[in-house]
Amino acid sequence: MKRRIVPFLIVLYVIAFINRANLGYAALDKNEALALTNQMFGIVSGIFFISYFLFEIPSNVMQEKSGARKWIVLIRVTWGAAIALT
Repeated sequence: MKRRIVPFLIVLYVIAFINRANLGYAALDKNEALALTNQMFGIVSGIFFISYFLFEIPSNVMQEKSGARKWIVLIRVTWGAAIALT
């Protein structure tokens, strides 16, 4: 079991690290474009993390109740609608 899960966890860790690094690289250009100071960017990043933390557990509970396929479809449709509205 460990032989199968450990490489998968390593890949997920690397992806998470790259994702956090991308936020830092995006800050270099976006802070100036949005007129954000470093402190304001830190607050915005913290709000993003808190919202991610608060919604992750209920999302996993709903996925467990409804099934992964239905939940992923619902998330994709919801994100598509949100993006279309913006």
